[in-house]
Amino acid sequence: MSCRNKLDTIFRSDLRDLMLISYVVLGNNAVTNRYIERTYRMPVQAWSALFAIVMFPGIKAKEIRALFPRPQNTISRAVSLLEARGLIEQRASAADGREKELLATAEGASLLAEIRAASVARQEELFAPLTPAERETFFELARKIAASPQLLETRTMAIDPESGKDGGSGPD
Repeated sequence: MSCRNKLDTIFRSDLRDLMLISYVVLGNNAVTNRYIERTYRMPVQAWSALFAIVMFPGIKAKEIRALFPRPQNTISRAVSLLEARGLIEQRASAADGREKELLATAEGASLLAEIRAASVARQEELFAPLTPAERETFFELARKIAASPQLLETRTMAIDPESGKDGGSGPD
């Protein structure tokens, strides 16, 4: 059976929705991440953190986690990489000196502008099969899923951290 036939079979299965979403996301990530890692020597979590820092000057690392759901240690490593490369700076928060606010340097903002230009071009390439109306519908539907608490919370797949058994509620 050809790969295309196998994909068609998967996309007709009872898991078709999840498999299709995963295929699109993972396929795009493979292309985008490979380009950014090779061109800028930067993993996806670092350039997405840089994007958040440029978009929201003074953002805290824990707030980046809310924008890009990744483990806190992954965000911390990304922030360390960006700081080591001179792309961001940390400063003590005026509200709480223990918290660090993150700011892009001029070099970081310039680098992100290059990455954004390539990403916008990739976005146009990825969505080229859709008409403008289809693209808007797709965005509205995907946004509806993204805004739902069910994206990051689950009853079906919840695990009780103490027993390792099904806990019946969502994660923290």
